[in-house]
Amino acid sequence: MNSSKNLNKMVKISLLAAIAVVLMYFDFPIIPAFPWLKIDLSEVPALMGGFAYGPITGGIIVILKVFLRFLIKGTETGFVGETANIIIGLALVVPAAWLYNRNKGKKTAIVGMVIGALVMQVLGIVANAFFLLPAYGMNLEGAALLNYIFLGLVPFNGVKALIVCIATYLLYKRVSRAIFKVDSKFESKKREVA
Repeated sequence: MNSSKNLNKMVKISLLAAIAVVLMYFDFPIIPAFPWLKIDLSEVPALMGGFAYGPITGGIIVILKVFLRFLIKGTETGFVGETANIIIGLALVVPAAWLYNRNKGKKTAIVGMVIGALVMQVLGIVANAFFLLPAYGMNLEGAALLNYIFLGLVPFNGVKALIVCIATYLLYKRVSRAIFKVDSKFESKKREVA
């Protein structure tokens, strides 16, 4: 019975990673001055997997989606874009899933996603300023770095987190009933809070 349960879980994790890879192909820039910053919804399946099975599973889905896309498409950024995607994805998914799994409910899901979005902002700024931009050959300093961070990165990560979190919030309940069958508390807690 236990191996059947593990196989079922691995199939669902693989399905979520595959959906995330497909979603990565539907990306679009939102800030014309920084066209390389593209939004996609690939963190939605990772966040759902993290809510259903815990933060480690959510993190595995983030890493799997980037690895699978690399196997299919290769890299156009010398692994800088892939590294950024992993850092930002983990920063959003792991804290949100960790908090949600401590006390499953609507309110905890929202708080977890807000905290994940804040961690994503902070790690996004730090990783870009000290590692990602220099690794990509963009040695921005002073006003140029501040402009990039506050006119590009912060709004981009904020919009991305907002879209991903709203999509996850709207979809998770339906998906958990249909696929995971593990999270009836999300709906029941919603009724208690309302």
